[in-house]
Amino acid sequence: MKNWLKDNRGFLVFLFCFGFVRLAVADWNPIPSGSMRPNILEGDVVLVNRLAYDVKLPLTDTSLMRTGEPQRGDVIVFMSPQDGTRLIKRLVALPGDTVALKDDALYVNGERAVYSTPTMVSEPLDAGLKTPAYIAIERVAGHAHTMQLMPEVRARRNFGPLIVPADAYFFLGDNRDNSADSRYFGVVPRALLVGRAHHLLASADIKNTWLPRFERFGQAIR
Repeated sequence: MKNWLKDNRGFLVFLFCFGFVRLAVADWNPIPSGSMRPNILEGDVVLVNRLAYDVKLPLTDTSLMRTGEPQRGDVIVFMSPQDGTRLIKRLVALPGDTVALKDDALYVNGERAVYSTPTMVSEPLDAGLKTPAYIAIERVAGHAHTMQLMPEVRARRNFGPLIVPADAYFFLGDNRDNSADSRYFGVVPRALLVGRAHHLLASADIKNTWLPRFERFGQAIR
């Protein structure tokens, strides 16, 4: 055993360092669902900066030091407060904000989001089905991003108003009518934030051909 450890110590050090980096510094997260379409697709693999907001004790939610503050518009990986599932959504409301939805329109602190003229697309569903969808730019509280509405899908289009409590955050999916988010499981405590998603590492068309989507490799997440 001693000889084996000696002969393989370089590899063991590499494994330890690799594991530590993934647990404490940087991570990647495969995307299984379409809740962040059209910005993040099923089959994308996102890079996650675990040090964006906190330095945490590996394998725990214990913060050793705060390194930054989450900002509206950040795309964040976090653990669901409902069942512990790892999720990725967009942060739309900060502690102290008042957030509401009225007929799919987002309001933050009483300010209604401004929407660009929508573009109609055909959105894929399971079992090869498709549904009409509308893509638009959503601008509110100093941030703008692309989002999608699916009028024929049953969804919670009205919510709140809700005042976000201290050290908690309100998240929505960019695919607004096809996302399990804070409308359903509530606000997310800061301790459950994993990190900020910033780029796509890789991508494959898992809904159809399983071929790589090379044009998405390395894209910044906005």
